[in-house]
Amino acid sequence: MADYEVDYSEVTGRLVSCPEQCGMCCLCQPEVPPEERPFFKKNYPQFLVRTKGPQPYSALALKKGCGSCVFLENRRCKVYDHRTAYCRQFPYHIYASDRVKVELDLSCRGAWEGKGNDALTEAKELIKAADSRITEAIAEAKEVYREFYANCKEAGVYQDPSMLRMTVSENVSMFTDLAYLSRIMDMSQIEPIMALAGTRPETQLDMESLEEAGKDLAMDSMSSNDPLSVPVYCDKDWNWNMFMAQNGRIEWMVMDDDGNLIHKAFADATDIKLKVPDSEGVKVLTDYVNTLNQRDSFLGSVFSMMDQNGYEDDMTNAYFGSMAVTVMDLLWRMSMLDHFMGTGVGAEGVREAIIFYDMDRLDAPAIGAFV
Repeated sequence: MADYEVDYSEVTGRLVSCPEQCGMCCLCQPEVPPEERPFFKKNYPQFLVRTKGPQPYSALALKKGCGSCVFLENRRCKVYDHRTAYCRQFPYHIYASDRVKVELDLSCRGAWEGKGNDALTEAKELIKAADSRITEAIAEAKEVYREFYANCKEAGVYQDPSMLRMTVSENVSMFTDLAYLSRIMDMSQIEPIMALAGTRPETQLDMESLEEAGKDLAMDSMSSNDPLSVPVYCDKDWNWNMFMAQNGRIEWMVMDDDGNLIHKAFADATDIKLKVPDSEGVKVLTDYVNTLNQRDSFLGSVFSMMDQNGYEDDMTNAYFGSMAVTVMDLLWRMSMLDHFMGTGVGAEGVREAIIFYDMDRLDAPAIGAFV
């Protein structure tokens, strides 16, 4: 029996399909672990490569170095029965902290269709298959978390994470309202230890500052000339949309199945005005905030930021502030998609923004480990 706790709450009761027209997960360059390399070395040695960066690893080649996996043909995998463990896991993410949490990548359109395989059953099978990797990862992650909590207590910034989550859950409407989001972001920067209880909304919104807050985060994520490093949005017509920002200007492109980038449009970031969801959109946004609030990886990303900042901020401020900033990033992306594609600000518009955003959210640096 595995000596670790697994939280399946995010995937319980959900169905997940793999739309045959999609192939978005094949834009992510998969690592090939040692036990899987012999098959590719024997049959496709030319497609087994080493990635660039400070920690290179063995991976499958991409078309033209930045497109989809070389084994993707007509949006189907040519080596499906031999696909890597990381390919098999998508859209599930296994996060190791002081426990294991299975999280669902909501950038996968198959997670929204309400049909397909039982997510809980699939997640349990993946956990079983990844047991040895999980056992190794969680041993390291537990030590990292132990040290992090000790540092927080020594610095006087520790709070009970479960209480922070409960507070967000009880006040979730604040995180879908610009007037409250503005106040929360200000309080997180000014007050020694902020509190949501008794918080009043801003009566005179500084829309220019709010637009800057959302825009700066989104633009930063798009500020690269490398297609592997910018957000990808698979739209409802199964196009792989990419957005690249430079000098305050955004270029919208579509990547084709051969790895070519096709220009679609330009827009000045200042022309994209921050919009707010309508009542139906707020319902979808509320569900997403509740999902983030229960994700161990989101908590781990807040902890990573606290560590990088030298434990200067109380955990309360860091957590509430990060949640507010995350929503602002999402709302600006929603506004950008509406500007380019007319996706709107209703339930569909917010859902499309989440599909555009969630993979990046799950890729944020965290003190734990994705297995």
